[in-house]
Amino acid sequence: MGGSNPDQQGKGLDMIENYLQVLEESTHKKLEVLQKIEALNKKQETLLKEEPVDEESFDSSIEEKGRLIDELNELDKGFELLYENIRQQLLTGKDQYKEQIKRLQELINQVTAKSVSIQAQEARNNQLAENFFARSRRELEKGRRSSKATLDYYRSMNNTQSVAPQFMDKKK
Repeated sequence: MGGSNPDQQGKGLDMIENYLQVLEESTHKKLEVLQKIEALNKKQETLLKEEPVDEESFDSSIEEKGRLIDELNELDKGFELLYENIRQQLLTGKDQYKEQIKRLQELINQVTAKSVSIQAQEARNNQLAENFFARSRRELEKGRRSSKATLDYYRSMNNTQSVAPQFMDKKK
């Protein structure tokens, strides 16, 4: 009675199919999160092109994007752990799971394309942000020079208008 129990093999197949389903759902979720990041990038681009820049809205969009990136990282970790658990079974039984693997590959291609698009958006927004900060620095420097000039003028006017006390001879 050497050989494996067909019932156990069936359970193993079901388990792999369930794992593949979870991987697919995880990839769908990742795609949704990437779409949210893409929308935030577009919002940031609009904010950075406005004069004046709404810094509060920009900051809150950065915070929201940070939360989404954290969520992406968690999804990636979970995906990698799960994939590592079934990788060997997928390699040996890839014909059995051909359809699920194909769907998963298509989703991964969509995720990759969306990631590349987001990276391009990030590069454009980074340039807009650098321009904004350069303008802000120039305005600050201009304001400092103006304040210094005003202070210097005020000091010089105060020095010329003050007459040192003098002794007056009232006898004449």
